[in-house]
Amino acid sequence: MNALLSTTLTLDTMAPFATGTDTPHPVNGSPKIEANASDITVLSSSRAVVEDRLTAATIVVSTITGKITSIFHSVLPESSFPPGTPYNDYSPHVLLPGLVDAHVHLNEPGRTEWEGFWTGTRAAAFGGVTTVVDMPLNAIPPTTTVAGLKEKIAAAQGKCWVDVGFYGGIIPGNTEELKPLVKEGVRGFKGFLIDSGVEEFPAVSSIDVAKAFLVLADEPTTVMFHAEMIPPISASVGDDVQWSLPPLEPTGPLDRYQTFLDSRPASFETYAILQILSLAHLAPRLPLHIVHLSAIEAIPMLRAARELGVKITAETCFHYLSLAAEQIKEGDTRHKCCPPIRDQANQDGLWDEMLDVKDSVIKTVVSDHSPCTPNLKLLPAHVPGAQESPKASCAPRAGKGDFFGAWGGISSVGLGISILWTESMRRSLDVDETLLNISRWCCVNTARQVGLEDKKGALKVGMDGDIAIFDDEAAFEVQSSTMLFRNKCSPYQGKTLRGVVRETWLRGRRVHSRVGGFVEKGGPSGHLLLEPRVKA
Repeated sequence: MNALLSTTLTLDTMAPFATGTDTPHPVNGSPKIEANASDITVLSSSRAVVEDRLTAATIVVSTITGKITSIFHSVLPESSFPPGTPYNDYSPHVLLPGLVDAHVHLNEPGRTEWEGFWTGTRAAAFGGVTTVVDMPLNAIPPTTTVAGLKEKIAAAQGKCWVDVGFYGGIIPGNTEELKPLVKEGVRGFKGFLIDSGVEEFPAVSSIDVAKAFLVLADEPTTVMFHAEMIPPISASVGDDVQWSLPPLEPTGPLDRYQTFLDSRPASFETYAILQILSLAHLAPRLPLHIVHLSAIEAIPMLRAARELGVKITAETCFHYLSLAAEQIKEGDTRHKCCPPIRDQANQDGLWDEMLDVKDSVIKTVVSDHSPCTPNLKLLPAHVPGAQESPKASCAPRAGKGDFFGAWGGISSVGLGISILWTESMRRSLDVDETLLNISRWCCVNTARQVGLEDKKGALKVGMDGDIAIFDDEAAFEVQSSTMLFRNKCSPYQGKTLRGVVRETWLRGRRVHSRVGGFVEKGGPSGHLLLEPRVKA
């Protein structure tokens, strides 16, 4: 009998002990685990989120397979394991499942100066994220063909510090590529109902959406939408506003955030979602998903659709839950994103919806890390990260602090859990319940959304040994040293965030520590998640 099998059998025979106590202290008569010390690693704590429950736990991970082989609902002493077994008791810090950030723009190849696999995945690991799913646009070529996907895969080889999956894109004319992309293992598809900002990823019409629904109706995938559309009658036309004549001209100066917010009202989101819902009958079994929902006005229509049986969910982002329009200073284009950051009342409404955990239409929280080079943000001199470059935008008349000319996107990958924790504590939410909620929003549900629920998103026997060691009492200031993404340009710079990921473990291997940094030995160890999804 090999050592791994021996370890598994020995641990499995201890089921009564494993589940019979919640004490965080060693139990008299703790069993002696007979195993090869080199075949397992052990992590324990008085607090761990194990299958939607906060409990003491000792987690045993195979160093051969990277899978969790046993979980004990107590803190076993080091003496329970063979001498030399790697053993870590992290009490009172929390063992969380590695986060699954299901919305990240890594941009490589083609715009690697914006972000790349090496820097983007290191930033993810810094914040306890062990899986990221890369969006199909902003790289050149985009992931809208099998050939484009293969270029992306080639560019990622040997550069990933965490596991990485890929989405495919839906654009006009690529319907015949969709099924082949499913077979190649993309985790889902994304389409834009409004200009994406890059010419190689154009928006789709209702005809394009209908074609995609019909082709993917019975495939094991999810179709997602950037849900903004310019209504037929509107007081503004979004980014096109600065080329318009009265009465479609901007409502105020272009460096004032309210002017930008006025140009992309909530009606853009509600109109787009109505368009999607009007076509949902074409593929009643196909899961649909709204990315980066910002407007609370869309929530009632999504709830009504779900009650009628439409398989549709939504995500929101860390920035919509922590930043508010009233706080954005003149010219601070680090805050520009689409849909826009709305007012404090809207933020409160998103939290109210999310905290209705059982019935909420918002199932996941993601970063939508959408970086660019700092010059494209058109930052004025007084904003941290400003650079000297007059060639900042393709938009005419763009100047420093111009919210219409600046690139839209928030950089935050690796900061998300701290952003959520900080805002939750500001709202005086219950500590234990918040830990469970973060695990649902950022681990369990994001893994399910991308078809990885059999290996990611939970601390469970048979799952990958992806673990974040979370110190809920610590705090840090966001500066260049804590923004590990390529370009240090984020609205969180200078803010103090509560909650620190002390260590990140990927498939039983520690890949990052706040004390020791990255484990360089052997280099990046992330896998590319390309196996085809299984139909639910």
